[in-house]
Amino acid sequence: MKYNILKTTSPKMPNLGRGTECLKILLSQASKDMYEPLVPMFFPILGAHMSGAEFQYPDLTWKEPCGMMAHLVAESGGNKGQLSYLVEALCRDFHQHDDAELKKLVEWQKIIKSRGANKEKPVRPTVAFWFPPSDTTNPAFIQNAMALEILGCRTQYFNLPEVEMADKLCGSHKQVSQMFRNIYDKARSGALRATADGVTGNPVLRACLTISSTPIAARTFYSRELFNGTFGRMVFSYKPRTSRDGRIPRLGKFSDEFHQKLDKYLVRLDACKGRFVIHPLNRLVDKLALDMATVADLADDDVLWDVSKRALVSAWKAGCILWVLNNQTWSKPIGEIVEWLVYHDIWSKMQLFSDLLNGKDADQVSEAQRRGPKNMLDSLPNSFNEAQLAALRSQLGKTPEGAKGQLNKWVFRKFITYSAETGLYTKTDEYLKRVDS
Repeated sequence: MKYNILKTTSPKMPNLGRGTECLKILLSQASKDMYEPLVPMFFPILGAHMSGAEFQYPDLTWKEPCGMMAHLVAESGGNKGQLSYLVEALCRDFHQHDDAELKKLVEWQKIIKSRGANKEKPVRPTVAFWFPPSDTTNPAFIQNAMALEILGCRTQYFNLPEVEMADKLCGSHKQVSQMFRNIYDKARSGALRATADGVTGNPVLRACLTISSTPIAARTFYSRELFNGTFGRMVFSYKPRTSRDGRIPRLGKFSDEFHQKLDKYLVRLDACKGRFVIHPLNRLVDKLALDMATVADLADDDVLWDVSKRALVSAWKAGCILWVLNNQTWSKPIGEIVEWLVYHDIWSKMQLFSDLLNGKDADQVSEAQRRGPKNMLDSLPNSFNEAQLAALRSQLGKTPEGAKGQLNKWVFRKFITYSAETGLYTKTDEYLKRVDS
């Protein structure tokens, strides 16, 4: 375990080395306080630039870099707006394409209006938008997905500056959960309308989303979606409140030189076609899966274990994108970013939603009182007995009867050893070295 996500401080992002130059270029236009929060937000946008490429996950399934969703959470005035500037920089090619598609629609509408009621009217042209507006309705979203499927299976990308905008995109708040899950899983979304003007179709949902909100808005929005799979599918990037330093953050100038450098990388994404297996990435994800089980055992937290499974998939997709950006070449810094993305996502989830995940009343728990999973072994002395762990579990709201099973897991993972003579459990040197590092 490289990062301790059981602390309140965020996992520190590794240095951006060889293979992550595209991220460096993007961050050159952001203020330094936004470096860590913004990096996870880039990948849904970058993934939307790819079509016709599939990658094999360690479970041997093939996945596309679509269905990527990330949610930036920070207090009001926390510089979340910087994301929109970078979105526009990354989506200049999308705007050019969509402007041409819009002209086709405008010309068609002119012809319709110019002809009388009894004259034959031309069929609506098949147009597909790559970067639809944030106020897109659900029927328009389905219609666009149908057109994209016909015209080459491209991915549509949405940037929602406020999380409540997702209600309109999905049809209503009650439909958000189903729609987000379908998008993440690249599932079909059947739409059968009873009116003549309705949209009927069953396209594959190839879409990527980025969302921004305050912590309160995020907690309200997802409060009923924490245990149905929606919550785990969304990547969260949380920026805690910072000190009042009185400094106004500086943005970049978004110069022509910046756009030229960025465009070279976007071309690589667009040109990537075919099926690929990235063996170093898959070995890393296998290792991270074991690390996630270890963290969950230290905290005896099933929720942490559950959300980690899709956090691995999301970070793995980001690794595929970085591999393509690096001329389809693996590098150690790419692996370090992928590993950090997993821990940062889970840490963000636990900082924002831990009390809700543990069944506490959101209205009665202040932000200062929220806490994520706790490494119980760190809270015990180097040598301890079962009664001490049982007492600690009771303090944390867990059943004391689970102490025996937890001790067995710790012995199995070689975190502790047991002495039958003394009846004490002792932390191993291997575990202590891991904690110190």
